[in-house]
Amino acid sequence: MRPLQISPDTAVKLAEALNVPLERLMHMPQHILLQKMMELAKEEQEDAKDTTPDKQD
Repeated sequence: MRPLQISPDTAVKLAEALNVPLERLMHMPQHILLQKMMELAKEEQEDAKDTTPDKQD
């Protein structure tokens, strides 16, 4: 399996966001990386929804 074809800056940011070592991230299968990224996006969306003040009319 070849390493992911992403920029070094992107790899560092993803490794930090996913809390995995950079080497592990670079050799992670693409489908697993995409799944983890979707989970991260879902968590961020839920956090944003929780912190958004409710509108009161």
